[in-house]
Amino acid sequence: MDDELLVQSPVSLPTERPAGCPFDPPAGLGALRAERPLTPMRYPDGHMGWLATGWSTVRAILSDPRFSARYELMHHPLPGGPEGPLPPAPPGDMTGMDAPEHTRYRRLLAGKFTVRRMDALTARLEEITTGCLDAMERRGGPLDLVEAFARPVPALMICELLGVPYADREVFQRHTAALMDQNSSVEEMRAAWTGLQEYIRALVSAKRAAPTDDLLSDLTTGDLTDDELTGLGGFLLGAGLDTTANMLAHGTFALLSNTDQLAALRDGPGLAAGAVEELMRYLTVAHTTVRSALEDVEVDGLLIRAGETVTLSLQAANRDPERFPGPDALDLSRRAVGQLGFGHGVHQCLGQQLARVEMRVAFPALFARFPALRLAVPAEEVPLRHHANIYGVDRLPVAWD
Repeated sequence: MDDELLVQSPVSLPTERPAGCPFDPPAGLGALRAERPLTPMRYPDGHMGWLATGWSTVRAILSDPRFSARYELMHHPLPGGPEGPLPPAPPGDMTGMDAPEHTRYRRLLAGKFTVRRMDALTARLEEITTGCLDAMERRGGPLDLVEAFARPVPALMICELLGVPYADREVFQRHTAALMDQNSSVEEMRAAWTGLQEYIRALVSAKRAAPTDDLLSDLTTGDLTDDELTGLGGFLLGAGLDTTANMLAHGTFALLSNTDQLAALRDGPGLAAGAVEELMRYLTVAHTTVRSALEDVEVDGLLIRAGETVTLSLQAANRDPERFPGPDALDLSRRAVGQLGFGHGVHQCLGQQLARVEMRVAFPALFARFPALRLAVPAEEVPLRHHANIYGVDRLPVAWD
């Protein structure tokens, strides 16, 4: 670190969001970004590393192979996180791996998540979405949109991708619901994760014995072990469910709170694709990620030394006015090109095209079916996931006339 920065007190990661602003990042992030987009940071375990808040700085680090994504090299930036070194990523968990392990998995999966293949799933997605909306209409409001719509749509799409038999989908969804519920106890979440891992392992064996037309069956034809296939199944579940479910719920909350933008979406169905990019930028539910320097690297004229961890605030980067003018406004007409809600570089979200298709279908369908959709409680009473790795809402009570 240079002499000027050594005399500065290192910051802690701002985590408190401004009262009454459920869609805005912690206020301290913007102030840090305006002063210096890369600043020294003290981690909860005492490690001295860095915090990146500027769009160009975050993007540069995400694309630089001199920064590692390996769990065991990281220091956790969020209060209440694990203490001490993390274990290495288990087989199949691509998020915590570097090349060549990450490259091997990525190449195997990349062809399964092409734009063309995801677009081909649109018809099935429309059926799933319609089924959830039909059930909502039969049940009547008020109800929890997370439980009735935001969670089951991506969960059922993951079932389609992995080839989960219809008879098993209720069990599968019950495990995923417990895993995503912030009110679940540690024991309940551990039991749900164990149940899912056991189920996926059994599903891998079934696909090896009798392949069907799905992603998991495709993967059994290669050289992946059962442990790797089970890990990849869990990785795909985590990557494709929690983030999308929270985008659907929190995005609906944001649209109901910005009625002019909701009206624009209703009046212009062709706006959906751009609206998804702007909602990803504005909300950035996957708000923070981490990298560690494998060697000394100069960034923005500052020296990050080998072994130092850098926390990358994707939510601060997506509100950088140098990249996105007027960043604190939700503007569905904005061309939010370069938004970092899906990350960037070799670890950019593998299922981003699936998530885009899901949101492009789900948001317009929801508001077309229920044009009078509204919050069933005051906005300040909507329970938020304040201290979760994925931001959003625990529940979204809605009603309609």
